[in-house]
Amino acid sequence: MKRRTTIAILMAAAIGIGVSALAGEHPSAKKSKGKKQTTCPVMGGKIDKSQYADVQGKRIYVCCPACAAKVKADPEKYIKKLEAEGVKIAKTPKKAASNEHDHAPIKGYAEHEKN
Repeated sequence: MKRRTTIAILMAAAIGIGVSALAGEHPSAKKSKGKKQTTCPVMGGKIDKSQYADVQGKRIYVCCPACAAKVKADPEKYIKKLEAEGVKIAKTPKKAASNEHDHAPIKGYAEHEKN
């Protein structure tokens, strides 16, 4: 009886693996999302997350303001370099939609609207 149970379990496992193989996925396979950017594409040093260049809808982190200027001058060069290294380039964050014209509110306007 134990032998039949063991055989049944092994067959069920084999069928499960076979179905996964037909679906094109291995049970332990994970989809690669690319690695995070950790080095400056210009100088090759460690990035400073406060230093970046937003180009073509992508945010490329660099080590210093001088490197940000170089990326902005020739973005394709650095995008291709990062992609060739398998880096998933971050997207440029969307601006907050709180203020349509991207300027400070007029002083006293809020008080005027309340009346």
